[in-house]
Amino acid sequence: MTDVVDADELLRRIQRGREHAAEAERAWRERAQSLTPTDPEGAREAAARAWAFEAVARVLKEIVCPGGPPSAAEGVKQVT
Repeated sequence: MTDVVDADELLRRIQRGREHAAEAERAWRERAQSLTPTDPEGAREAAARAWAFEAVARVLKEIVCPGGPPSAAEGVKQVT
């Protein structure tokens, strides 16, 4: 099945994907924090899933805003 979409619809779909990835990342991070005391292995798996959703969100952000300034979380310092 192939849908033909215009640029506006494609942008809306990418933005929905970014929102979903950000929500899923938050949920997995919270789960990792709650599991840490009782289930270290489960906490590691939840943290890995959070990192995966973080990566997806970053890629989709780069598609929407190519070459934008890096976020503080990325640890990149601007040299003047």
